[in-house]
Amino acid sequence: MTLEEAEVVFGFNPVLAVLADGARSVESLLMLQGARSGRTREVERLAGERGIRPRFVERYLLDRFTEGGVHQGVALRVGVRVQPTWEMLLDRLEDRIDPVLLLLDGVEDPRNLGAILRSAEAFGVEAVILPRDRSAPLSSVAVKASAGAAGRMDTLRVTNLARAITELKDHGVRVLGLDGEAAMTIDGGQEDWQGAVALVMGGEGQGLRRLTRERCDALLSIPMTGGVGSLNVATATGIALYELRRRRAASR
Repeated sequence: MTLEEAEVVFGFNPVLAVLADGARSVESLLMLQGARSGRTREVERLAGERGIRPRFVERYLLDRFTEGGVHQGVALRVGVRVQPTWEMLLDRLEDRIDPVLLLLDGVEDPRNLGAILRSAEAFGVEAVILPRDRSAPLSSVAVKASAGAAGRMDTLRVTNLARAITELKDHGVRVLGLDGEAAMTIDGGQEDWQGAVALVMGGEGQGLRRLTRERCDALLSIPMTGGVGSLNVATATGIALYELRRRRAASR
């Protein structure tokens, strides 16, 4: 097992998700003094069920605690979250039926990372895999953008993404890369989406790196008819994950 570092989580949706899920320990909970609403009462209720006593503070302290983030009057510091190791994930794939993995090749914007984690959880991704270098940290900005998904999604970091792809293929996982220049499209009907699948998304601007692209079993693009040449990586990921789920459901 590996541990994610303690993080500050702020905003109602992420805070409520952490309190309701219980996957991570809560070291402290700060709430804006004098603020009362249905959502603040829900935070207090969930915190009380876990034996957590909120500390009511003035706004400047919350601003400092969240480093100027849009906290909506509530923030907490969560303890470490246990993550599976790479070896544990590979072993776990043997027990899963048609698992879906998501690999991110150089996504460096924490807001994109958070939005991608949100889509990954929504569409049943088993785990998100990132390289240790050239990758956004799971910071408070990413956590907030994930709307709580970061606290529930297994997120692993590997030293060499290309090598990880090779190991996944050795374990029977079909690896599909999203590339804007690919002739085959995700809705074209030629690609088999069944079985264990890993979807690989490239980073902002650069897309998939050469070694990553070469190791994919197939490259796919998202068909577009407008004047926009490309999509934001978080948007493209959501579209691709939805199409994967739709195609699987249609073939059953």
